[in-house]
This record gives sequence, C-alpha cells and structure tokens, in this order.
Amino acid sequence: MDILKKSISPAGGAPRRGRPKRVSDDAQRSAIVESARKLFIEKGYGRTTTDDVAARCRISKQTLYRLYSGKLALFAAVVDAHRYSMLALPGDYDSMPIERALEQIFQIDIDPRDERERFAILQLVVLESRQHPELEEMLRVFGADKSRAALAKWLAHQHGRGFIQIDDAESAARILMDMMFGAMVLKSSGIEMQNKAAKRREHIRRCTSIFLNGVTVRSGSKTTT
Repeated sequence: MDILKKSISPAGGAPRRGRPKRVSDDAQRSAIVESARKLFIEKGYGRTTTDDVAARCRISKQTLYRLYSGKLALFAAVVDAHRYSMLALPGDYDSMPIERALEQIFQIDIDPRDERERFAILQLVVLESRQHPELEEMLRVFGADKSRAALAKWLAHQHGRGFIQIDDAESAARILMDMMFGAMVLKSSGIEMQNKAAKRREHIRRCTSIFLNGVTVRSGSKTTT
C-alpha cells in the first residue's frame, strides 16, 4: 500500500505525490510497544535488543530513544499497556450484582487469544526474572501495584454503597488478587496455567464466592464509612 498521500492540482493536472503522513507520537508509541511485546515473547527479554525493536517498527533508533529511554522502559510500557487485560479496572459496574461485577473485572470470559497473551507475559517475567530481576520490579510497579490500587478503590466504593464490609480496602484487594491469580503462578515450579476455560471460570467463581462470603453485609448489619 502506498503510504504517500496523493493530491490533485487545482488546475486538474495529473496526481502528484505529497509528503508522507506524519505519525503522531502516541500512535508511534503504541506501535513500538506492540512490537516490543511480540519480540519479548518470541525471543525473550535478554535476547531482544532495541535494534530489533526499531527494525520491527521500521523506525530509526533515534526515534525509538526519543520516545523510550531504553529496553527496560519498553518493558515497563508493555506491562502498563497489558495491565487492563489482567484486571478490567477502572470501569462502571454499578448496575451489576457484585458477583457478576467481579467476574467482569477478573474477566471470567476472556478471549482465548488474550488469555494466551496474558499467560505469555507472566511466563516471560517468571522465566527471565532470575537473570533480570528488574523485570519483576517493573511488573510490580507498573502492573500489580496499579491494578491493586484500582481494585482497592473499587472495593472501597462498594463498601461506601453498603454492599460489602471491609476495614482495609488495600488489604482486601491484595487478598482477592492473590486468590484469583495465585493458581496461575506457582513460584516453586515456574508457571502453571489453567488449561481449560471451564476450569478457570470455576476457579474464579469459587474465589469470588469465598471472598464475598467473608465481606458481604449480612442482614441486620451496617457498614461504616
């Protein structure tokens, strides 16, 4: 496809080639992050270079370094972009029963392709964090910490609405995330993914039930804000 814009002269002359369309920085960042994500999964973090990313994006290294300071910054951007696939927050779930809202937040019906990509990022971090411990830190700072803060805010909102009773939203969010995602990562033996979607849905529903059984407001009790 010709990326050059064609124009017609006012006098009705032949089409002439115009200047190439300028790609915005935001669009370029998105393309770079997507290419970096694919390369990290294909080659591993250690074997991927900024030269590889620039070549995949068909941009100069100067352009790449203008937008990202280096490979670690690229990985942080990949994790940040990937975060919503792990936990669908922020979002408006107030019209749903709380059980259904949690299923939506933790994406019980996630697309199989998205599930594979989510698992691939987790696998990448676990397998390479021994050689590159900074990856685990990036996953925590740009992934887990931000996701937990968003979940804590949502839980505090539900407490304020009178649907659950918690005294520490941050702690409750940590417990809930450990329950939901704990089955995906086994620290002693790497990563274990729930291979069948039905098993994953069953696991999430069980975790939701256990959590809500402990925090749901009982008849006759009141929450305090």
